[in-house]
Amino acid sequence: MPLHFELVTPERLVRSEEVHMVVVPGTEGDFGVLEGHAPFMSTIRDGALAVYRTERGEPETVAISGGFAEVNARGLTVLAERVG
Repeated sequence: MPLHFELVTPERLVRSEEVHMVVVPGTEGDFGVLEGHAPFMSTIRDGALAVYRTERGEPETVAISGGFAEVNARGLTVLAERVG
């Protein structure tokens, strides 16, 4: 099953899509999120998200600055201060 992923800034919804996995640059270290991940919340550091659309695909990287990541029953939401 795919993971629902949303990337949001204070100004707008940057993306909302179904993906295989996202690796997030957490302040305590990088963490990967797949469908069915336990509920989780973390602050994020400046870095890059790695978005895997398929299990064996190459990741797309998206530069982000600060914010929070939340995993819940609906999926993963990254609330970034800035994207790009």
